[in-house]
Amino acid sequence: MKKVHLMMMGSVLLCLTGMAQTDTTLQENPASDTLRVGSIIIIKNGKEDKSEDNAYRKQGNPHRSRWKNKVSTNWFVVDLGFANHDDKTNYGTTEARSFVHGATLAHPADKSDFTVKTGSFNFNVWLFMQRMSLYKQVVNLKYGAGIELYKYYYKSDIRYIEAPNPYVERQNISFKRNKLAFDYVTVPLMLNINPLPGHKNGGLNISIGASASYLYGARNKQKSDDLGKQKFAGDFNLERWKLAYIAELGLGPVRLYGSYAITPLHQYGVDQHPYAVGVRFSSW
Repeated sequence: MKKVHLMMMGSVLLCLTGMAQTDTTLQENPASDTLRVGSIIIIKNGKEDKSEDNAYRKQGNPHRSRWKNKVSTNWFVVDLGFANHDDKTNYGTTEARSFVHGATLAHPADKSDFTVKTGSFNFNVWLFMQRMSLYKQVVNLKYGAGIELYKYYYKSDIRYIEAPNPYVERQNISFKRNKLAFDYVTVPLMLNINPLPGHKNGGLNISIGASASYLYGARNKQKSDDLGKQKFAGDFNLERWKLAYIAELGLGPVRLYGSYAITPLHQYGVDQHPYAVGVRFSSW
């Protein structure tokens, strides 16, 4: 019996010795919320360290951040400027003479029939303008979409006649106001050079490019003592598509714009190219 007790005591001593040896693998970091026992990690406060996840969330998607830094958007940009046209018509041709009805040998058709007043203007509303950096925000691509509105106030007493073959007719009425309004949906595309991208007021920058436009409406409004107010709508032989050279000059907070139509205003009869110069109300 004594022998059995001695054997059991020996076994207990061996177990205690093994536990003491095992405890040497237990490691605790007082500054940490974890306890390591061999290959087992015990979280003492039951909370998971999310510092890395939070850092990732703060950083966000790196691809999205890079895109956001490259592209900036300007909403509802407005232009207001002076409008006129460059008349390249050869009024000695049969086509030009037949387009202006009422012309006589004593008073043939000429540029005076289409001379516009100084009050003629151009008003544009760009729904958005975006600037995408091509090189360190010094070289950028600018593009957008909006509408262009032109208002020509004629000095002469002509009227646009909408017919199967539209033409312009000299009237025997003295108009107090004789306006031709035509509107486009336009998409501009420009290369922008901005030498000082970090300048507080924008510094000096210039943009040069082209625009494509589609005519969506035209009106000839007139006012006279004889007939009162009149309004005529139609295409009036105006060219549906307009391609134009465009430019923008930034001088600090001031923005100037200009456009010159490559395509003529009319489909036939006269060769007139609309242009506009004015001020652009934009943050960049």
